[in-house]
Amino acid sequence: MPVTSPPLQIGHLELEHPFVQAALSGYSDWPMRSLARSYGASYTVAEVMIDRFVSEVKGSGKTNHYFRVEDADHPVGAQLMGSDPEMFVPAAHRLVDAGFDVIDINFGCPVKSAIGGCRGGYHLGQPATAIEIIKRVRDAVPLETPVTVKMRRGIDETTESRDNFFHILEQAYLAGVAAITVHGRTVEQKYRGPSNWDFLREVKQAAGERIVLGSGDLFSAEACVSMLEQTGVDGVTIARGAIGNPWIFEQAQQLLLNNIVPVPPTIHQQRVALEKHFSLAQNHDPTSALGSIRKFGFKYARLHPEADELRKAFGKSKTADDWEKLIRNFYTQDGPGQFPNVDEAQS
Repeated sequence: MPVTSPPLQIGHLELEHPFVQAALSGYSDWPMRSLARSYGASYTVAEVMIDRFVSEVKGSGKTNHYFRVEDADHPVGAQLMGSDPEMFVPAAHRLVDAGFDVIDINFGCPVKSAIGGCRGGYHLGQPATAIEIIKRVRDAVPLETPVTVKMRRGIDETTESRDNFFHILEQAYLAGVAAITVHGRTVEQKYRGPSNWDFLREVKQAAGERIVLGSGDLFSAEACVSMLEQTGVDGVTIARGAIGNPWIFEQAQQLLLNNIVPVPPTIHQQRVALEKHFSLAQNHDPTSALGSIRKFGFKYARLHPEADELRKAFGKSKTADDWEKLIRNFYTQDGPGQFPNVDEAQS
């Protein structure tokens, strides 16, 4: 299926290209989103926030960073997850007031805490509640603020689950949702097994001109472009494949538009990204910057030719001196980087 329209439209927002950074719990904070934008992401989504937390937290001191939006961040979305439809309304208001351009509703999270709390992917098994949440959020926020939804392809493989998915999909569009992101795995699958791209193609065919974004198994520029070509979705949301790999956005763009096959970032290019990421983390929350860059560093290490040794070094990096030593030891001498194999990319 040929790709004919690289730009992506979400409500009134016209995005430059179809490669988006997904919401990532524990990862897509302001430093990661800022870096992704500087490396070519057309749009980013903040890490998922619980509706009650957003509604009730003071948003100062240790919690203020969750609501951070800078001028250079736009367009940026906020993702909400919760169990009570009523709680979504004040939460959505607060996120709009904080400056987020889009409110994204999470019906996709498969983790035990979300399902046990009747949140995220749990709602795919109770369509009436899911639809009520969508309608309440759409009615609550200004008309110019797009509302979007993130879904998995169902709770499980049953016919009932499939029927529920398509019912929610159709009702979401009828309620005024601007775009729906679909992950090709079920909630029951979590992150195991392949993402079902055939299902994504079926969803796009059912949606017609309405906007569908695809998600799942996007760990390389080639995979991002292949999803567009094979399924016909309007855009792709890159999640785990963007952690420690901000180059994926520009690489996917170049491959799609100019047929330029990506090469791994060199060691010095990796150093530039790492140092920029650390600087952003220090600006964002100085007390947690080292811990944050260590967490991301395990992912950056996959692109380095001494990946195993570098991971160990990141694990031992607990002070500013450790960080500077790591940079000197592994990033002083330039050379080619590497793409990890698929299994390593997912780890």
